[in-house]
Amino acid sequence: MKVALITGGARRIGSEITRALMETGWYVIVHCNRSVDEANALISNGNGAVFPVDLGAEGAAEKLSEMVRNNSMVKERGGLDLIIHNASIYRELPFEKVDAKTFAEYSKIHVEIPFFLTQYLLRELKAVNGNVIGIIDTSWNHAWKHLTHYTMTKAALRQMIVNLAGELAPEIRVNGIAPGAIMAADWEQEKFDNIVATLPLQRAGNPSDIAQAVLFLLEATYITGYILPVDGGWSIT
Repeated sequence: MKVALITGGARRIGSEITRALMETGWYVIVHCNRSVDEANALISNGNGAVFPVDLGAEGAAEKLSEMVRNNSMVKERGGLDLIIHNASIYRELPFEKVDAKTFAEYSKIHVEIPFFLTQYLLRELKAVNGNVIGIIDTSWNHAWKHLTHYTMTKAALRQMIVNLAGELAPEIRVNGIAPGAIMAADWEQEKFDNIVATLPLQRAGNPSDIAQAVLFLLEATYITGYILPVDGGWSIT
């Protein structure tokens, strides 16, 4: 049985990816922070484990990687087939109000954790010719008002994915997915609706669209270093 780790896998897009993987026979290690009940409900059929870790805490990447390494299914498999870097934070804040604490928080979740979690689990990934998938967004090369702290750290994750695709080949494939108008935060519903109205496909997406993109990349064994936009055509407007 193939084994995956997904950060932030208990809610929203993460939960849909978790379901899709389990439905196709994967064993899924669901990382979460506070959403333990939701995570346990997801794996109630027995095809997974729940690892609650605060990724903002000191040594979080090392702690989570050690938990994964010691998981019985990872040991039985002899490695780890997939890491999905999905955990994210997303809050609007004017540039002049972004303090050092906020900057460090976004950098840690979007850059430091994916970097070191991949590094610490590199041996397990190489052992089974595994995959790394990062969930980015469509902010690349665009200016989003009051979201500089978010877009710049997501851009760093994007570059990490592209660079690691070259550095870790041929043993490990590394790709990204850039969701478009999939789920709106409460504070951005009006902006979300305005964007949807401009899309070529004229509709919002849903989390299952991202899950299907994950499954596609896992099967497309000649693709690496690619950022797949799942955005209803937003990237061409």
